[in-house]
Amino acid sequence: MAEYKGIKGFKVQTVSTDPAANQYVGGTWSSGGDLNTSRYGNAGAGTLTSGLSIDGFNPSVNAFVEEYNGTSWSEIAENNTARAFGVGAGANAEAALFFSGNIPPSLSAANESYNGTAWTEIADLATARRNACGAGTQTAAICIGGANNNPPDTNRLDVVEVWNGTSWTEVAEVNTAGGDAASAGTSTDSIKAGTSNGPGVTVELWNGTSWTETTELNTGRYYLRGSGPSGLTDTLVFGGQTPPGAQVVTEKWDGSTWTELSDMASARGAMASTNTTSSEAWAAGGTSDGGSTYVTTTEEWSAPSLFSKENLGQVFYNSTSNAFKVTKQSVPAGTWASGGDLNTARRNSFGGAGIQTAALMAGGQVGPVVQTVVEQYNGSAWTEIADLNVAKGQGYTIGSTYTAAISFGGTPNVATNESWNGSSWTEVGDLTTGRGSLGGAGTQTAGLAFGGTPQGTVDETETWNGTSWTEVSDMNEARQGLSGAGTQTAALGIAGSPGSPPYITAKTEIWDGTSWTETADLNTARYVQGSCGTTTLALAFGGQPPNTGATEAWNGTSWTELNDLSTARNALGAAGTGTTALAFGGYTTTDVANTEEWTAPTVNSTLTAS
Repeated sequence: MAEYKGIKGFKVQTVSTDPAANQYVGGTWSSGGDLNTSRYGNAGAGTLTSGLSIDGFNPSVNAFVEEYNGTSWSEIAENNTARAFGVGAGANAEAALFFSGNIPPSLSAANESYNGTAWTEIADLATARRNACGAGTQTAAICIGGANNNPPDTNRLDVVEVWNGTSWTEVAEVNTAGGDAASAGTSTDSIKAGTSNGPGVTVELWNGTSWTETTELNTGRYYLRGSGPSGLTDTLVFGGQTPPGAQVVTEKWDGSTWTELSDMASARGAMASTNTTSSEAWAAGGTSDGGSTYVTTTEEWSAPSLFSKENLGQVFYNSTSNAFKVTKQSVPAGTWASGGDLNTARRNSFGGAGIQTAALMAGGQVGPVVQTVVEQYNGSAWTEIADLNVAKGQGYTIGSTYTAAISFGGTPNVATNESWNGSSWTEVGDLTTGRGSLGGAGTQTAGLAFGGTPQGTVDETETWNGTSWTEVSDMNEARQGLSGAGTQTAALGIAGSPGSPPYITAKTEIWDGTSWTETADLNTARYVQGSCGTTTLALAFGGQPPNTGATEAWNGTSWTELNDLSTARNALGAAGTGTTALAFGGYTTTDVANTEEWTAPTVNSTLTAS
């Protein structure tokens, strides 16, 4: 390839370093189905195709609840306490929460949960209020600010409460008191944007512990709404009110800046909206003049699909033939090769930290005996290093490097979580639910734990912020012996055992930072397998029953069968990416020390310029 020259001025970048990667290149609003009953001050929850509009003024407070299916609205069961300017949260129309609000001349602390059929009153907020904002799910939500008097809204609140599925707890106060703001994200990762207090440009971010003021909105306003999976990095805000009229402005937050996008067709504020994504949203009802006129119209926001850039290698250009070539790795042609054996043969040490040439394995079992032993791989050999503090089998280890990892869960029903700094293990915040045979994804400071078994299968999901674990949305199917890949906000939950016939599954679920969605199945059902990679390029290998070496690659849409492991096994550990990976330890008819290295070969491709 001597005739090809590198293109000067172009830097080969990864998704994490390329500012053009993983962002929306546009987006527009279009007409959706009208509400059956016009209103404003209504709350919203759910997604573009499974959402709720809850209560509101028409012209007095009403308990009308409507469900949206992506095309039209249908009236469903009314909630117990009618109110306006309350807050909605929820992953979809079948699992929602509705709290706070205004019942003139009174305010409300009421909190109601919807299961797809009926509303149930549950634990109230500590502070009654109206015009608060909030975000989250049915089991993990946040209520921010508001007012504790009726108009003219002179007594603004800075009180923040967090819901854990059972009760509300007051947490750190927001810096700027007030209501009528937009919010999005989760109970540990949310945003408060805009307010009726001052010029309405104030933005604050919540990381689960404290509030931080950040870049202001381009257009100050109140009665605006927000939707997105992450308040810290990914939120869409739209509409609102600034005297003397309503707004059409749409802005996108990427974690550092606000970008103005396509305007809404109709100016409005105080409407219901989705709360889960920034790529697909709706806004329904609202007022165009501060409360004298209220509408039924719905608008739908749609942005182009996320695109990711993968570092395939260096690009070369031949000026004579006007051709490009790229050096990349071909995953379908990948193969397994022998690596160095573990010093201690063992099974049930799930997950693993690092990459193919620098990996970590922690704990496990030798026969029925749980272990504290930890080993580190340098690309050719394993070395025993500092032990875990608590012996465990069936725990899960995650980490982007072999010097920064956490190992959590295990049997017998261990909640213990230990953090590795490259030289020693330290016990840190325990899992909320102790369990073993669970899945995991993420890093030392931003982790995800899901599924597992404390006396049966569980569907619970928890997120780790470097200090503590928080319960979030459950998986669709409870299971044990599953594995994971990806990050805290973009992960795969792969295969496992649901604990009932046929006792194994090929199901794959994808996590978007807020909720789990079932996606394409593996070709080979299994459990206690290894896996690694991302939500756009992952590997799954090994597992049982019976013992298998089957290896499959995930491309973001489907699974493809690849070359098998040399040693069929189950209960193994894994680390690496979709192009370079490790499989280590496990069980055949005995505990094994075998390590295998997966490598996708380098190939050259010609790119045709049009």
